[in-house]
Amino acid sequence: MNSSSYGYNVSSGLSYRDPSSSAVVKNVIVLALGLTINYINGTLIHTFRKHQIFYVNPRYILFIHLVLNDIIQLTTTISLFVFSYIFYKINASFCCLIITFAVFTTLNTPLNLAVMAVECYIAICLPLRHAELCTIKKTYILIGWIWAMSAVSTLPDVFIILATEPLRLFYSTIFCERDNLFHHPISLKKRDVSYIIYLIGVWLTLFYTYFKIFFAAKAAKEAKSSDGDAKKARNTILLHGFQLLLCMLTYVAHVLIKALLYWFPKHYVHIIFACYIIIQILPRFISPIVYGLRDKTFRKHLKKYLLCSVWASTSYGLQKRTK
Repeated sequence: MNSSSYGYNVSSGLSYRDPSSSAVVKNVIVLALGLTINYINGTLIHTFRKHQIFYVNPRYILFIHLVLNDIIQLTTTISLFVFSYIFYKINASFCCLIITFAVFTTLNTPLNLAVMAVECYIAICLPLRHAELCTIKKTYILIGWIWAMSAVSTLPDVFIILATEPLRLFYSTIFCERDNLFHHPISLKKRDVSYIIYLIGVWLTLFYTYFKIFFAAKAAKEAKSSDGDAKKARNTILLHGFQLLLCMLTYVAHVLIKALLYWFPKHYVHIIFACYIIIQILPRFISPIVYGLRDKTFRKHLKKYLLCSVWASTSYGLQKRTK
């Protein structure tokens, strides 16, 4: 079995093979985490669809977009992970399609979190203008811009490969990872530049919103305000920061992995697997906790659906036993 499927350079992957037992354990871990997170996210989407109160709140619309994006991202990256163990090589055209979706949704996550931080900042620091600035129409326009910005970074790679590679490549089979497909020097340089721009832009947004909310929470505390919204918003932004830190590791993953391989050259496959879990899966596990379970309104409705699912499963099991 090979090492991984996510976008790290494993062109020498034939030298790094997992033993069968290790491969099975890793796939079980990844699939279990992915199915669990997607089940919770699916319940969040179901909760959103069933209650009109969420349709008219920009915060919930941005949150559910993040959840839907995470479902697509997890499905594509976990599919690549499993395919890399089962088939090793897959059709290049199919690989290009999956990689494009994976990169799109991976880049969407930090941008979506940055927009949510700005919305939180407006709600706390500019409450009188919140209804004016954060409308439903503007929220959907922002979501469109999120996808457009990801497209600006991702689609040129597809056009470059179409222009520079022979047609037979798309009928061949390759080990499906980003650097094996989009390996043109222009693509690599563009990726580095765009990642630096994303990294700086998103972190500046986060720092600005956090400090503004922090000072608002401090002022509310000094005034002995009974309203805990500012403090809760500050804590949410802190969790934003932790999640964004994990997401942003995507932009420096190749540097991080090179450093780890320099220190631990004999643990290639384990380093790749650990980085995949930390960078790709863990941030998606945090999303429903930070924005779903911590929100009183969402939590109230979400509990009902989660408990109904558990109750229905238990009842079905008891009925089968009595028959």
